[in-house]
Amino acid sequence: MEVAQPGHRLLEHRVQDDLAVDRHATALDVLEHLAALVVEAVQRRHAAQAVVLQVRQELVDRRGPRTGGAAHGAADAGGASDGAGEMFGVVLWHAFIVAHSHAHLTPDHGPPRRQLSIVLGAVVLAIAVVAVTAMVALWPDSDQVPRDQNPYGAEGVSTINATVTKVDPFNCNSGGEGPDGTVEVAGDCAHVTASVDGEGKATFDLDASRYRAGIDPGDDIQLIRIEPEGQPASYEFLEFRRGAPLTALAAIFAVLVVVVARWRGLFALVGIGVTLLALTKFMLPAFLAGESPLLVAIVGSTVIMIVVLYLAHGISIRTTSALFGTLVGIAATALIGVAATGWTQLSGIGSEDDQRLIATVPNISLSSIVAGTMVIAGLGVLNDVTVTQASAVWEMRALQPAARGGALFASAMRIGRDHIASSVYTLVFAYAGSAMTVLLLATAYQRGLADIATTEEIGQEIVRTLVGAIGLVLAVPITTLFAVWLAPPRIDEEPAATVGDQPAAVPPQGAHAGPRGR
Repeated sequence: MEVAQPGHRLLEHRVQDDLAVDRHATALDVLEHLAALVVEAVQRRHAAQAVVLQVRQELVDRRGPRTGGAAHGAADAGGASDGAGEMFGVVLWHAFIVAHSHAHLTPDHGPPRRQLSIVLGAVVLAIAVVAVTAMVALWPDSDQVPRDQNPYGAEGVSTINATVTKVDPFNCNSGGEGPDGTVEVAGDCAHVTASVDGEGKATFDLDASRYRAGIDPGDDIQLIRIEPEGQPASYEFLEFRRGAPLTALAAIFAVLVVVVARWRGLFALVGIGVTLLALTKFMLPAFLAGESPLLVAIVGSTVIMIVVLYLAHGISIRTTSALFGTLVGIAATALIGVAATGWTQLSGIGSEDDQRLIATVPNISLSSIVAGTMVIAGLGVLNDVTVTQASAVWEMRALQPAARGGALFASAMRIGRDHIASSVYTLVFAYAGSAMTVLLLATAYQRGLADIATTEEIGQEIVRTLVGAIGLVLAVPITTLFAVWLAPPRIDEEPAATVGDQPAAVPPQGAHAGPRGR
């Protein structure tokens, strides 16, 4: 018994030593797992990898050899708790450094980027001051804007709201030419009865074209009431009331934009409001007042883009690069539009509305209006393309911090080419849809495509489409150049190392030296 007792105690010490080693190894497993999580948190960036390698090397150095018997096991057991706590602090400290260095790899921070932001801010401010000054100079006084009498506001003439209660079709022998030589639509006419709030009933007749378009009891309509002095009032159909459905559609659109895009969507809606204000309060009155339509379009578009871009996408160097590309695209579209309008001899007189506008505002230049509308019409697609290109460059810089400018430009242009193709289709389809009635009429007359294309009304749409597409195509590489130039600087492929340092070998995850590794 006395001989076995020391053996029993020795076995007990060895068991305790093994348990201490196991606890130490478990702590090291946790620490190495934390180090691996740090690598994932920084998305395996080179700077993060260098830090994690340093952490792992410190773990290896502090762990030391894990063989040597009971005495070494006891020493490990005594320092396991303190060593694990110290190692956990080292990992947290390096993770803190890595997380903050990661946050500054791509955003616009740091002294060099801050200086660049100041310079770009000064440039944008100067552009904004020039644009606003030009807007103030071009802003027309109210007495300079020609006004014509509202045809429905003359003495004895007014518009009222009504609801259809009864529709009685009858044969009106329509078809052929009317008294004024215009072609009449063949078909039945209708005798319509409507209720007017506070005035009882109103009756009127609809011609064949109006009746064929559709009208039913319960429809909300607007009527023209003509009441000569001393005679009973007569009524004519004016239009359907679309206020409620239009408001509902606008509300659905706004809700969906905010739900999907959140704050950016809300700011985009505010940008739409700013655009409508600029159009109705500045651009349209300035056109009517006889100001240069092209200059008004450029100034108004510049102010709109400065406000809308920073409002919807935030104040950043990325947004500024998109703004620069957009402004260059506006200028290119304006110059090409003027040249194309003169080259194709577009007069701007393609419909009865154009002739009526000249009669109302004799001094207006419709050919210049056509060139100005080319700038406005392509503004939305141009803005879409420039913002997308700038965002693409920034995202690729974040994913490939070591990529050189040439490679970054080439990658972004591959995205830009796809966007150009889809955007050109958008322009063509939009203008084809707006001119569909004229296209159908020309096709019904069996006119060839070449004859249709050379008419004033269709020619305007074709030139507007081509000019907008040319401006869009030019804006893509220009915006990409601005974005590559202003994007965060590249990070070297290999992290900086101290002279004489040797790269530490990183053991595979789960592999350990010592008893647990055997």
